[in-house]
Amino acid sequence: MSEAMNNSVIRQLLARKSVRVFEKKPIPEEDVQAILAAAVQAPTAGNMTLWTAIRVTDEDKKQQLARTCDNQPFIATAPLVLVFCADYKRWFDLFRTLDLGEELRVPGEGDFMLAVVDTVIAAHASVVAADALGYGSCYIGDILENCERQREILGLPEYVKPVCMAVYGKPTAQQAERKKPPRFAVQDVVHENTYRAMDAEQMRAALKTRQGLDDEAMDRWLLAFTKRKWNCDFSREMTRSSAKMIEEWREGK
Repeated sequence: MSEAMNNSVIRQLLARKSVRVFEKKPIPEEDVQAILAAAVQAPTAGNMTLWTAIRVTDEDKKQQLARTCDNQPFIATAPLVLVFCADYKRWFDLFRTLDLGEELRVPGEGDFMLAVVDTVIAAHASVVAADALGYGSCYIGDILENCERQREILGLPEYVKPVCMAVYGKPTAQQAERKKPPRFAVQDVVHENTYRAMDAEQMRAALKTRQGLDDEAMDRWLLAFTKRKWNCDFSREMTRSSAKMIEEWREGK
């Protein structure tokens, strides 16, 4: 192993995996604040911090989120639940108080995308910080579903949209020892100077290597994966809900 790959931070990033079962003990408040501080110090466009995190401690709200996020009960039992929202409200409210001498534009799709990037960067900083403190975490992509209901649960105003949720806690022994799912090789996803197209056969070969499967097993895996992650109800709802959020953002809702 090279000296760089043996770096403690690199090894931590390479080893990090999703954790969905936590010990039934709270995270000390000192550690929670350290995790939140890491998020606030994350890179941000123009030093604007275009996000807000909602720490969900109310047990009923946690249960509601578990149901609206594709019925995942472990969300409700996680010691720490954070919903990261793209947020342009506080800046736009400030801009509206200024006498610019010209018409003030309203937040558009580009602002939404910039805020989404800020939000995800902050969320990942919190996940890395949690891992450094010995806590596991899991991203919940399903917060992108049921945007109308999420708005009600979290009390979200105009120009604030939930785009990333993560849950945190001390992993159980089984989760700590569970093998991390394999990832693609670097050369499969990193191109130099220009995009290098990968046709279906090349993609299949890369997956076959990643999963360590023979042709027959690969056929079964790929069919099941497509039905579970692509041709499925939650994927359709996520698309509908995301489109709705963008539409509402455009309309100032």
